[in-house]
Amino acid sequence: MEMDLGSKIRKLRKEQNRSLAEIADICGFTKSLMSKIENGKTMPPISTLIKIADALGTKVSILLDDQQRTGTIHTTMETTESKRVKTDKGYSFFAFAVERSEKLMQPYLFVSRKEENDNRRTFSHNGEEFIYILEGRVRYQVGNVEYSLGPGDSLYFDSVEKHTLSPITDEVKYIAVFTQASPEKSH
Repeated sequence: MEMDLGSKIRKLRKEQNRSLAEIADICGFTKSLMSKIENGKTMPPISTLIKIADALGTKVSILLDDQQRTGTIHTTMETTESKRVKTDKGYSFFAFAVERSEKLMQPYLFVSRKEENDNRRTFSHNGEEFIYILEGRVRYQVGNVEYSLGPGDSLYFDSVEKHTLSPITDEVKYIAVFTQASPEKSH
């Protein structure tokens, strides 16, 4: 099933009576990129989705899946592999437990490929982040410090610190868990 992320973003934005330009502005990117995302022409990286979710006062998981559930969410390996979403930034990801809307953690599986990775991109967003390498090796820079990570290695850091990932091996598979700053309640 192809998730229609763009139309969900557009619907939320219109429900809030806000313009494309306003959301793009808050997120710090162009109106045309915002329009491409809403029209499903590009699948944005997670850091971009976090910014959009923040701007709309929602969570990334709600943008990815609005079939809300509570309680225990069980995910099989088959699901994890078959529902991975490929971005245009050289990596694919799977978001765990998207059905659970009010979750405090946002866990993901990432597969990043060396030849496709646009590794000069630097990410920075609110919250905290934990990454755990499953396969492959990667250089991961947080702030001014660069770490060389292999299977079983992990990092826990403040996501607001600029961070960049560069695969050393052809492919790197890792788990990343983000916390997203709670949206300010607008009522």
